[in-house]
Amino acid sequence: MGYPVILVTMTTAPLRKDAARNWHRIVEVGRRLVDEGTAIQLNDVARAAEVGVATVYRHFPTPEALLETVATPGLEALTAHAERALSGGDPWAELRDFLLAAVDAQVSDPALPPVFAAPVDALPRTTELKRGLTEMFGRLLDRAHAAGVADPAVTKADMLPLMCGVMFAANVHPAGGDRALTARRYLTVLLEGLRVR
Repeated sequence: MGYPVILVTMTTAPLRKDAARNWHRIVEVGRRLVDEGTAIQLNDVARAAEVGVATVYRHFPTPEALLETVATPGLEALTAHAERALSGGDPWAELRDFLLAAVDAQVSDPALPPVFAAPVDALPRTTELKRGLTEMFGRLLDRAHAAGVADPAVTKADMLPLMCGVMFAANVHPAGGDRALTARRYLTVLLEGLRVR
């Protein structure tokens, strides 16, 4: 997965060629560690990326900053999906499809669940993306309420922990070991309870 050179954690100015190369190398190692389920330790990242420890800390002062950078493409993809959903014509289908995309993303990208669950963000960009997703999800739910297809008693404040419950259940009790299918099944049950016909 490629990352544009302008995506840096400490500055918005483009990086020099060698610094950009190091940044990409560090993020690639971070991505690999996350995919393997290995905790990010910046000294280990420096070794695996074949760069100095100071270089890693200059780009990513904490493991959380690197984790959030690894998660950023997934957050941006969900943001783009939410934006498209808000311009769609079927409030129920757009809400349902966005929530399905959200559970699929969290099952397929192990960087996303801890970033969503973190009470504090390391990077302003992460905060911006998470707030934007929450706000757009609220608008999608409001549209479904206004169209009379979602139970008006169920609020955004209700849905956020319920979505966390879906993901937790899929991780703890994956039917046949398939977390993705289980998450979609549990989400479908939740949506059946939300929907007004």
